[in-house]
Amino acid sequence: MNSTELGSRSQHLITTCTQVGLSIAAAESLTGGRFVATLVDVPGASAVVRGGVITYATDLKSRLVGVDAEHLDKTGPVDEVVAAQMAAGAARECVADIGVACTGVAGPEPQDDKPVGLVYTAIAFAGKAQVSEHHFTGDRDAIRSLTVAAMMSDLDDFVARLAFGPGAKDEES
Repeated sequence: MNSTELGSRSQHLITTCTQVGLSIAAAESLTGGRFVATLVDVPGASAVVRGGVITYATDLKSRLVGVDAEHLDKTGPVDEVVAAQMAAGAARECVADIGVACTGVAGPEPQDDKPVGLVYTAIAFAGKAQVSEHHFTGDRDAIRSLTVAAMMSDLDDFVARLAFGPGAKDEES
């Protein structure tokens, strides 16, 4: 997704959330705030975006958004349960309807035996979370950009289904 497509997707997401009264918060690790920054580039984003927490350091995932510390010790930060708990924690701590999160390895080296490009993204809503596993290729910047694009795309699809029904994205295409 190029920057024009990303901007268009962000605009659509902000417009839809504004129309239906949904708020968003994020917990970002490898993206370091890029996801929220992309959202707030859209005029009117303040009606939707509650905030974001950058949990780049592993211990902050537990301290700031409530990821289970024992689980973190056991699995490390690049894990689907960690992503789900980060998303739920972002929604809870920022008092938002929807929480979005990402955790992964941008490189240049593997982390805790997890390969470069392994990324988990999550969306939490109404006490449940859906997690996606990604295997991105490219350099560090490319992996971070692809992660933001995946978060935006998944969230836009999720919000469209939530707002307009399960077939909403199919009808828009």
